[in-house]
Amino acid sequence: MTKSELINMLAAENPELYHRDIERIVNTIFETISVSLENGDRIELRGFGAFSVREHGARKGRNPRTGEPVDVARKQVPYFKMGKGMRERLNK
Repeated sequence: MTKSELINMLAAENPELYHRDIERIVNTIFETISVSLENGDRIELRGFGAFSVREHGARKGRNPRTGEPVDVARKQVPYFKMGKGMRERLNK
């Protein structure tokens, strides 16, 4: 599901709300999650899951085309851990 599909679905389920207000709410939620992850915070949505940031250390890699060694810098990547409620819903 894309963000626009999510907004359209929420608009269809809530005809009393303006489409632009639903779009603003969805964008605000995603922006808040992104900013929190940038700050290194953990976001937990009970029954759904938790978003956090994990660090991958620097390492030596290889260029697949030439086979030459390449230094790969350390980086932070987003991580999602599914909550118990969501896992139970998916594995009925």
